[in-house]
Amino acid sequence: VSSRLIAAFLLPALPALHLEDKARLPAGALSLSAPPPEGQDPALLLAFAGGIAGGIEICITFPTEYVKTQLQLDEKANPPRYKGIGDCVRQTVQGHGVRGLYRGLSSLLYGSIPKAAVRFGMFEFLSNQMRDEAGKLDSTQGLICGLGAGVAEAVVVVCPMETVKVKFIHDQTSANPKYRGFFHGVREIVRTQGLRGTYQGLTATVLKQGSNQAIRFYVMTSLKNWYKGDNPNKAINPIVTGAFGAIAGAASVFGNTPLDVIKTRMQGLEAHKYKNTVDCAVKIMRHEGPAAFYKGTIPRLGRVCLDVAIVFIIYEEVVKVLNKVWKTE
Repeated sequence: VSSRLIAAFLLPALPALHLEDKARLPAGALSLSAPPPEGQDPALLLAFAGGIAGGIEICITFPTEYVKTQLQLDEKANPPRYKGIGDCVRQTVQGHGVRGLYRGLSSLLYGSIPKAAVRFGMFEFLSNQMRDEAGKLDSTQGLICGLGAGVAEAVVVVCPMETVKVKFIHDQTSANPKYRGFFHGVREIVRTQGLRGTYQGLTATVLKQGSNQAIRFYVMTSLKNWYKGDNPNKAINPIVTGAFGAIAGAASVFGNTPLDVIKTRMQGLEAHKYKNTVDCAVKIMRHEGPAAFYKGTIPRLGRVCLDVAIVFIIYEEVVKVLNKVWKTE
């Protein structure tokens, strides 16, 4: 029901969209039915379907993102504010209620659709240039396309969106929080720091998102190619798709959590302590040791595995809804 409502409000002006054949879809995308007329591109449909699925997913999993961010911001030298995941949840709920676990959610919701548009659109564009004559994308090509998609989404959407989110979450731990909401927070950040204030940690964000999508698409492409074997049209059960997504998400967590920690520190309210991404990494290592680069791994693991699995499962249902809303001839 929610996906129908979102689709009805977000896409009322779109013309009827014909769907691409399976051979031209990105490795992580679901099969769509009929081939489009010449010159028509399915990237828009894929982007909106992914954005809707991403919006639903973030509402489900955001508390784990909140806890992960708080643990990463919790510096050892202070001493630590939180003893662990449970203590972070307990203190947040005691101080701000259950709603406190959703602080910063609005920034991710507002950015989820354009982020998905850039990610799916760029992946579709790059993969269409690299597929073989049979329409197949191998694992290495999936990695390269995923890297390009991750870098594009980092620059266009993710960095400002994540900066606002981290500042909101960090602001909640202050004695006198200064941000009253998303738009007020953005206005204050731009007023005091300029547009550059929303692009803190850009280098770390590009490295994180690029490696994120490279790892995920590489793993998804490998698993799907293995599962389909010699039959590229073999259907994949949604449960299998979710399992593959969870594995891809876990691989990205273990592969780039250090970059995520650096990115979070560079976007926090105390980012002024670091000259740049390298200086941040050096100071974390010097003052907190290598274990600090894996702060928040467990809540991030839970959030990302759910994220990738849920997105691909919901995605199929969203595509079905869009197919009903916009009939093809």
